Amino acid sequence: MTDARKAALDYHAKPIPGKLSVELTKPTATARDLSLAYSPGVAEPVREIARDPENAYRYTGKGNLVAVISDGSAILGLGNLGPLASKPVMEGKGVLFKRFAGINSVDIEVNAESPQAFIDTVARIADTWGGINLEDIKAPECFEIEQALIEQCNIPVFHDDQHGTAIVTVAGMLNALEIAGKSLDSARIVCLGAGAAAIACMKLLVSCGAHADNIVMLDRKGVIHAGRTDLNQYKAMFAVQTDQRTLDDAIDGADVFIGLSGPGLMNAGHIRKMAPNPVVFACTNPDPEIHPDVAREARPDVIMATGRSDYPNQVNNVLGFPFIFRGALDVRATRINEEMKVAAVHALKDLAREPVPAEVLEAYEMQSMSFGPDYIIPTPVDVRLLDRVSSAVAQAAVDSGVARKPYPTHYPLKTVDDVYGG
Repeated sequence: MTDARKAALDYHAKPIPGKLSVELTKPTATARDLSLAYSPGVAEPVREIARDPENAYRYTGKGNLVAVISDGSAILGLGNLGPLASKPVMEGKGVLFKRFAGINSVDIEVNAESPQAFIDTVARIADTWGGINLEDIKAPECFEIEQALIEQCNIPVFHDDQHGTAIVTVAGMLNALEIAGKSLDSARIVCLGAGAAAIACMKLLVSCGAHADNIVMLDRKGVIHAGRTDLNQYKAMFAVQTDQRTLDDAIDGADVFIGLSGPGLMNAGHIRKMAPNPVVFACTNPDPEIHPDVAREARPDVIMATGRSDYPNQVNNVLGFPFIFRGALDVRATRINEEMKVAAVHALKDLAREPVPAEVLEAYEMQSMSFGPDYIIPTPVDVRLLDRVSSAVAQAAVDSGVARKPYPTHYPLKTVDDVYGG
């Protein structure tokens, strides 16, 4: 057993198995405390919630509780290993919710024989939580599942593999294109990969100003073009009229490459064919479509992002989902809509242009960091994310009419403790 494998297993097993526990928020030292916590005192909030279901947010933890739910069909890069095998990942997601946004969570692993069975199971228990984070569900089933649950549930439902990746990618992309002297509305974009994250990224790029005709998407069979008859409805949205059939064809003269596919699928020859100041987001993790060192040697003018923490410009979902849910929960949003996603994009984009705090420099052991080719996306340890992204999402929810509460009086947020101020 390697040292790294042993360390990972020991971390999850010792001293107590798992990464999360339940904590008490009320005193329980006396008989009176216990009578208030349970019988007979608990009957009073039960009556109030029966009278008005909205009182569940007042008398229970529902308003700060998210379910992290998976069927284990697409666990990280490991594939379909089943619901139970996904539990460490779902617990890990809960750790990030709590650590970065003060949100409580519970992980739910669903052994469902079909997408409809998964939908029915989750829909029946959805009232338990303030929001639902879907995770590690394979495409194309994930699209059907998310859409059905959005329609059936009166709380935010968010498939982070799709939209979290898209939000962080598009934020970095807008900054990278500006540094490259280009604009999103005219950029030629090549996307290698046609799964959940890739399709969500392209849809959000279009929402932010890209032209669908300028996007060429490739799956395992090559370019997704209008002549293909094997496309599902989600891939078909990005079928274009073109005689391009391979990555080598599509990459010629492209301004942008986005990789959400597999390791080593882009080479130095491909990147040399791109337009001046190419933008390359090679996001497969841990081994990207092209290694940053290979990319920079082939094209010194490249602006590069990956999913790795040991290179600049990490595309990391933790920049998005904790704060997106924080904002949605704080205004009791019924859903996370396109306006809220775009607001998160611009909050991340704008934050990267501001001076970097000393604590971030210290965490990365750097003397300086500033907006430029090696800093187009904020870092996960930037404490300003909690306020900037959450507040932008909350305001967008209010403005777009999906909020059931006004913009919070306890904003701006400085620490996770501030979330209980309102």
